[in-house]
Amino acid sequence: MKLLVAGADRVDAGKTTFTVGLLEHTGAVGFKPRAGNDHWFHHDDYRHAVEQGRLFGKDARRLADASAGEFDPEDINPVHRFWRPSPGNGTGMLGQKDREFVVDRVAENYVVNETVDVPEFAATHLPLDDAIHVSTLDELNEVMEQLHLVALEGILRRIREQDRAVVESYGNVARPLQEYDPDAVAVVEPGRARVYEGSRYVKACSVASGGPREGQLEERAPAVVDLIDAVDSVQLPALSSAERTDPTAVADAYGHAYESLFDAASTA
Repeated sequence: MKLLVAGADRVDAGKTTFTVGLLEHTGAVGFKPRAGNDHWFHHDDYRHAVEQGRLFGKDARRLADASAGEFDPEDINPVHRFWRPSPGNGTGMLGQKDREFVVDRVAENYVVNETVDVPEFAATHLPLDDAIHVSTLDELNEVMEQLHLVALEGILRRIREQDRAVVESYGNVARPLQEYDPDAVAVVEPGRARVYEGSRYVKACSVASGGPREGQLEERAPAVVDLIDAVDSVQLPALSSAERTDPTAVADAYGHAYESLFDAASTA
């Protein structure tokens, strides 16, 4: 059984909490192919990883801890991007006004953006001596074809080898791996999870992106779910901070949503 958890909101949709409970409920292995954190907004998480000479986020750590088996965050999250805020009117290498990428970890490799300053703490603790340095978008795109795509293909093979796997997307991206075909999908937002048949969701992703040749940008979950009907819409109760950090408590609270997801998967 292969499941996908996506988010209807760009931030704080509740995907990771939902996924942690789902892993507890199913005994599956969780994967977060792509993730990232911000020097300003996730500073504690950033320092926790970097002081170990590593680069990973809280979400990947939670999924690794909740998965069946022994995993490090890097085992289930091959591509992690470290961001920093980008005040002012510039758009940076990636054309974004609000933030700029600083360092990518791709499996065990590092890619450094030469157009920004790496924070001293990261420069001191991360193994960047052998990192690849890029200064233009073309250079980054070339590196992404050589490293990022290979790493994502590798994690896709590992996902397919699992009897039970749950893939969590990032932000409100509809599907983090274009070749991943889930049996069922949960699109999560505060207070609600909408459940979809996997094959119909994948087809809607293709339509939303304009087709396999036209889609250059990642399709977003809100655009995808506008194209198809959910097989179920399940209310999710609000959880306390203590409950959100307890996989068993989440599994108990969201069990009805998970059963609906299983029912959708059984029709695949």
